[in-house]
Amino acid sequence: MLWIALVDRTGSGLWAAVSVLYFTYVTGLSVAQIGTLAAVSGAIGIAGAPLGGRIADRLPLTRVLISLQILRALASLTLLTTDNYALLLAFSAAGSFGDRAANVLTKLYATRVSGPDRVRYQAVTRTVANAGWALGGLTAAAAVTIGTSTAYQWLLTGDALSFVAAALLTVRCAEPPSPARTIATSKDPAPTTRPANPWRDRGYLAYVATETVLCLDDAVFKLGLPLWIAHSDQAPHGLAPLLMVLNNLMVVALQVPLARFGATTAAAGSLLLPLSAAFALGGVAMALSATGGAFTTTLFLTTSAVAFTVAEMLHATVSWELSVALAPGTAQGAYLGVHGLAQSCQRSIGPLAVTAAIATGPLGWTAFGTTIAVTCVFQHRLVRDQLSRTALSVQPVTVSEH
Repeated sequence: MLWIALVDRTGSGLWAAVSVLYFTYVTGLSVAQIGTLAAVSGAIGIAGAPLGGRIADRLPLTRVLISLQILRALASLTLLTTDNYALLLAFSAAGSFGDRAANVLTKLYATRVSGPDRVRYQAVTRTVANAGWALGGLTAAAAVTIGTSTAYQWLLTGDALSFVAAALLTVRCAEPPSPARTIATSKDPAPTTRPANPWRDRGYLAYVATETVLCLDDAVFKLGLPLWIAHSDQAPHGLAPLLMVLNNLMVVALQVPLARFGATTAAAGSLLLPLSAAFALGGVAMALSATGGAFTTTLFLTTSAVAFTVAEMLHATVSWELSVALAPGTAQGAYLGVHGLAQSCQRSIGPLAVTAAIATGPLGWTAFGTTIAVTCVFQHRLVRDQLSRTALSVQPVTVSEH
């Protein structure tokens, strides 16, 4: 599964770096059309997380994951076949759906095979994934210098082939044990209770709502920092890619060492307090970057990038552990699918939040960091109360051998 993460993210890095260029220069879409395509496909992709998780509680996880990888490959390949806007929209939506569902199922697989070592497994997975993103991005950057339609098409083809390779590697993975599925014979009594439903679990839904806010650090690096630097009179415009590289290198170097501080559920919950401080520091540093000359601006922007990267790594550790610990074992897929909505919704909310912060200047960035910091404190109390209650007790879902 670590090889799958590397292959998958390398392919995604190839496409993410040039998708806008492909739709602009190869298919001839306008800025408005590209924005609409991204928004609609992202909205449809939101459904992938809960549906993928629910299906994985009922069918063999590896088979579902293979199907999703094939769907992603077909969606990428079909983009090469047309410049019709309606078809491009449909194919992009299918790929987005598969991407969000596959992410949840990969996390579910790791949860089932790693047991109590799931936090360390997550840290290693994120390290490998970031290395894949970097490799794909560097390859795409080299190809972009060619600047031809053929170069963009080959990058998209490489993305599709990475999903095919991931599917073939998944075939070699054993099906992990699942507490949600037990084999029943015709002599066994029928289950008398239904599996836990995350949509009726108000505590878990409240936790997912706070997670959506905590995931906003993703929008900082994808949109916030580049736009803030682009509109700054003092910041060197070449600073944006350097801060992205800094973010990537920090995750590769520090994600695994930091994971040991959240190795248990209690420890992960405690990390929400230093996570709050990291978010607050990141917002304040962004605000202070508008108050000085070139050196001061660069210093504070770098400080902000470091703070938000530390927040990203701490949140990854906390989120992985708590999302599993708060979910009943017999409905892990359904619960993790609902948890996946936080990242999916952030893709729509995040750009609006950071552009609002940019529009309102230093005060906006201070409010941005403070809001996430306060949400961390609220989540800390929410999770503490949730974990102090008696764990849910539900009967396993049975699967007839007939």
